[in-house]
Amino acid sequence: MIIIKDHAEFESYLGQELGISDWHTITQQQINQFADATLDHQWIHTDEEKAKNEGPFGGTIAHGYLTVSLLPYFWHQIADVQNLKMQINYSIESIKFAQPVLVNSRVRLKAKLASIINLRGITKANIGVEMEIEGQKKPAYVGEVVFLYHFNA
Repeated sequence: MIIIKDHAEFESYLGQELGISDWHTITQQQINQFADATLDHQWIHTDEEKAKNEGPFGGTIAHGYLTVSLLPYFWHQIADVQNLKMQINYSIESIKFAQPVLVNSRVRLKAKLASIINLRGITKANIGVEMEIEGQKKPAYVGEVVFLYHFNA
């Protein structure tokens, strides 16, 4: 894990891989809870029997947005940004889903500092992200997210 205490320190990582999170197993319980929270109960995610017998993947798959919602969790395993007044999840510049995440798959996040700018004392960091699936060549997704950091003076 890297530790970042101010804009200049953050900027020193420009263009570099920042790190890789720990593995996390996507369980059926997590998929079901996400379905309940988002009201998205499509059978490919929640009906284990139908997904096994009729689905194209031999079982249920995680919602794409479930995997995206794990970004902050994984990001905090990669970078400990300290000396903050506030951090804001500002935007998702792009996310391209490359393949589904099957239930009980293990995933992790790779992050790279794509760009960084100081906006009148607020650090805007564009982080390139790739969610890997253990044992798979293609990632679940690739993209870029933006965080705003208000460092203490």
